[in-house]
Amino acid sequence: MKWNKKYKYPKSIRELINNKRHYDVGEEKLPSVTTILSGTESDEKREAIAKWKRRVGSVEAESVKNKAATRGTALHSYLEKYILGEGLLDMTEQGVEAERMAKVIIEKGLPDLEEIWGSECVLHYPGLYAGATDLCGIYQGRESIIDFKQSNKPKREEYIGDYYLQLVAYATAHDQVYGTQIEQGVILMCTPDLFFQKFVINGAKFRQHKWEWLKRVDAFYSSQSYKNRSGGESRGASGG
Repeated sequence: MKWNKKYKYPKSIRELINNKRHYDVGEEKLPSVTTILSGTESDEKREAIAKWKRRVGSVEAESVKNKAATRGTALHSYLEKYILGEGLLDMTEQGVEAERMAKVIIEKGLPDLEEIWGSECVLHYPGLYAGATDLCGIYQGRESIIDFKQSNKPKREEYIGDYYLQLVAYATAHDQVYGTQIEQGVILMCTPDLFFQKFVINGAKFRQHKWEWLKRVDAFYSSQSYKNRSGGESRGASGG
């Protein structure tokens, strides 16, 4: 894989503020992309999650959530080390499972990765939000944001709207800070039974999701009544 470190991505520290994930970037404490998405979930989505928890029971729901989170962390760690040309040996049950999944993503998803600008890139839109994406670079000939995902079972596209919003959020932040014009996002996903899926968003669908993301940012700041560090009223996405 070809590296081209044409952009300098900042270091950042994650912290919880009012139990919500934020990033320290420079002198700003910015809410994460996932914090904004969870804070602006639709009532329908909240009810669907609550219904599932009632059906399986709170103990089982928490177990499923924790197992998926552990597996996801192991998957990302393996892929990050692979991309950096380093090795990772995790002999835990979750680690072994994640390694098998990661190798499927490497075999089926990474051959179309032509150039890497950065791995585990912290991106931020000054004054509004921040987050970390797995890869920035050129994928299938286009400047792209690439994210790795694990899933307990195969996903239908209509169920990954928030994943698309994450991609356009990172792209919008990258464009704002580095002057790029990224118009493609890629999700590389694998299940524990090694079913691989690739979702690519670009063109009109990408632009539509970008507007949806900016509306969610505005809704988040309006509902949370955030104030900036100087003590004034916070800005929405339309405020720059």
